[in-house]
Amino acid sequence: MKAKKIIVNFVLIPLVVLLAVLVLVFFLIGNTLIKTGIEAAGSKTLGVPVTVKDIDLSILRGQVKIEGLVVKNPEGYANETLLELGQGTVKLNVGSLFSDTVKIELVELDGTKLTLEQKGLTNNLKEILNKLPKEDKPEEKPAAEKEGKNLNITKLEITNTNVKVKLLPIPGKADTLSMNLDTITMTDLGTDKKLKIGTLIAKVFGALAAGIAKQGVGLLPDDMVKGIGSAIGTTVEIGKTAVQGGQKALEKTADVGKGVIDGFTGLLGGKKEDPNKPKPPEK
Repeated sequence: MKAKKIIVNFVLIPLVVLLAVLVLVFFLIGNTLIKTGIEAAGSKTLGVPVTVKDIDLSILRGQVKIEGLVVKNPEGYANETLLELGQGTVKLNVGSLFSDTVKIELVELDGTKLTLEQKGLTNNLKEILNKLPKEDKPEEKPAAEKEGKNLNITKLEITNTNVKVKLLPIPGKADTLSMNLDTITMTDLGTDKKLKIGTLIAKVFGALAAGIAKQGVGLLPDDMVKGIGSAIGTTVEIGKTAVQGGQKALEKTADVGKGVIDGFTGLLGGKKEDPNKPKPPEK
């Protein structure tokens, strides 16, 4: 009995305390590292300040929650921010955090608010897109790509995205429009080639831009849609030249924006889910 008491007091209890301390340290450092990594990679990739209010890493559930992610506007625009993320959720294999490749089951970006602001012949989103690294030009990859872990993402979803568009004031016409983007889904990111956080951020912005260009035809000014399309290296079919008092922003069409990222797969990377694709026969 005395030997057991010694083992409990001098071995088991200190071991439990040590494990508890290690978990606490990992939790605190893990949150800080993730927050700092997102801010640093985002700022370098987009060329504007990126801040994150809070990161909540749950080791037991293998989940990371991102709160208060904000992307600032380039200089010279009235609005302070370009993008504000409602909530981001990342479900991952915690054990892979210690390997060279972090395996992520799901990334959900929900409730994003993006303010598209026109200035002369350009706009804030187009300026950001022009700074993004081109996948066919490795020399343009940001410094963030030279460091950090690789990512392997099974599925990424961007849901409930609202885009507020501030146009140049024209007498008799609305200077502010609002549009909701369809859900954007990408799968198997980082499977074919290495993917790091800087490139992932570029892909997300490319996907959002593709959605705006696709759904903005006939709603937004042609030069704005064409500018965004050209900035992501994509030809966009231009619709009507005039926006009639912003009324089209209120119209709802069941098929509007269907296939938001059709034709952009090669640019954004990953494989788009196809609901009509027949399933392979079971063996």
